[in-house]
Amino acid sequence: MKKPVLTIAGSDSSGGAGIQADLKALSANNVFGMSVLTSITAQNTCGVLSVFHLPTTIIEAQLDAIFSDIPVKTIKTGMLATPDIIKTVSQKLATQNIEHLVVDPVMVAKGGHALLEEEAISSLKSELCPLAFLLTPNIYEAEVLSGMTIKTIADARAAAKIIHRFGCRHVLIKGGHLLEQPGTDLLYDGRFFRMYKGEYIQTQNTHGTGCTLASAIAAQLANGKAIANAIEAAKTYTTEAIRHGFTLGKGHGPTDHFYFLQA
Repeated sequence: MKKPVLTIAGSDSSGGAGIQADLKALSANNVFGMSVLTSITAQNTCGVLSVFHLPTTIIEAQLDAIFSDIPVKTIKTGMLATPDIIKTVSQKLATQNIEHLVVDPVMVAKGGHALLEEEAISSLKSELCPLAFLLTPNIYEAEVLSGMTIKTIADARAAAKIIHRFGCRHVLIKGGHLLEQPGTDLLYDGRFFRMYKGEYIQTQNTHGTGCTLASAIAAQLANGKAIANAIEAAKTYTTEAIRHGFTLGKGHGPTDHFYFLQA
């Protein structure tokens, strides 16, 4: 039987990122994806046009519906835009026996639209990070969380140490935009570092890559892989999804979550 994995995130009406990308990546990595919606975005490949945050009562009701019926051991979070949403989700998750919580601290959309309110950053650090098995910030998000500029691998190491102090068990700084070694990700477990060197693919079709990677990691963890191997498998999958990405619309096209189904 396929393992159930829950994603708690916002929607992307263009289908390239957010909960839509999460569900595609979960399915592609052989788990059964479930979803709790936190925000609705009017979005396309060029950017976010409008956002509506769902009331916390309906977010809580969605979580209760899942948890009262289906045992969930692995959860991935994405867009949790406000302090109230973070508090609601964190309090609910704290009551569950979760083995792996993968937190993707979504802050800004590809087009530059803020997806995390500034006052919610402290809530993310104090309420959600301590529950996280893995936190997956990109370079920009790691800079915001750590309060430092990241340009080199040494900078990324220093930032990972700061972020780890918020209470998460592991930090994966995604280095897609790392100036020194583009495409290199860095994992820190509080004691040791592990680098994942990857191929940097020059393409505009990268919409939803962060959502895709975090969801793929969650799926690999749910299927029993240790964290180092789960990240490696998810990174390989995401790289190929980017390689097979395609032009759709006028902006950043999506990756191909099911590239392996091509004839």
